[in-house]
Amino acid sequence: MVVNRHKIRIEWGDCDPAGIVYYPRYFEYFDTCTAALFESAGLPKRTLFETYGIAGIPMVDTRANFIAPSTFGDDVIVESTITGFGKSSFTVHHKLFKGEVLAAEGFEKRVWTVRLPGEPYRIHAQAIPKEIIDKLSA
Repeated sequence: MVVNRHKIRIEWGDCDPAGIVYYPRYFEYFDTCTAALFESAGLPKRTLFETYGIAGIPMVDTRANFIAPSTFGDDVIVESTITGFGKSSFTVHHKLFKGEVLAAEGFEKRVWTVRLPGEPYRIHAQAIPKEIIDKLSA
């Protein structure tokens, strides 16, 4: 499986009054890292929309484990990989490291979606193309 490493600098605005990363920000980091993972496999979001006609890859399930705090000024590395594929869904595992310490883990289940013909505001799941799976499994 493809593993992407993405560096993030913790900014002042990422932190709560206690000076640690406010937990929803981790989910923003993980979303950014999923996009970076696809891009590292030669699949930037623009390509997904233009070439494959997707409506998006929305999350249908997410969770996280918070192990050690990160604070303003920290540089963290997020390692992201897809750990499994279903017919139209995939699971992403993120590991956020502060130095050598695993500080947080994130888990996302996402669905490959397209717009319903004639109903531009509705989406539905579609089978993930084999070439996408192959690129992300290399």
